Amino acid sequence: MNPAPQRTLVIGFGNPGRLDDGLGPAAAAALEADPPAGVTVESDYQLTVEDAHAVAGHDVTVFVDADAAGPEPFGWSRVAPRTATGFSSHGVEPADVVGLARDLFGSRAGAYLLGIRGYRFDGFGETLSPPARRNLDAAVAFLRHALESRVFPDATDGAAALTETGG
Repeated sequence: MNPAPQRTLVIGFGNPGRLDDGLGPAAAAALEADPPAGVTVESDYQLTVEDAHAVAGHDVTVFVDADAAGPEPFGWSRVAPRTATGFSSHGVEPADVVGLARDLFGSRAGAYLLGIRGYRFDGFGETLSPPARRNLDAAVAFLRHALESRVFPDATDGAAALTETGG
């Protein structure tokens, strides 16, 4: 674990109109209501190459997204920068954004991915399934603790993280 620097960015991304795909923006909305000191919160449908500039202006970035096959209630992992060879508007991943921040702006920011387990993705509606809502609550509690303590593990699954933090 590493102590967190002062400037932290949280980017929740996903489509709130596609059921549990809205978990990332829902997590961002929960943090925006009362963000920890030194934390900037953003939300969008998808990541874009322009996000690299925002990442470069922070010491740590946490990407938050729905995960259709990850651990319950969530997974957490470090994001290594990747040099992308091409982009499409629907294909920008956290590693690509961090790689662009490094390559274009000299950023050495730490980056993490919080993947919140979702279940319903086929259909339209702005509601989360009940199990996804429970996973969201657990993930936001974990993230808030990490942001406030300024300590980010390299990787963990939600069940282990909740045991460690007393959640």
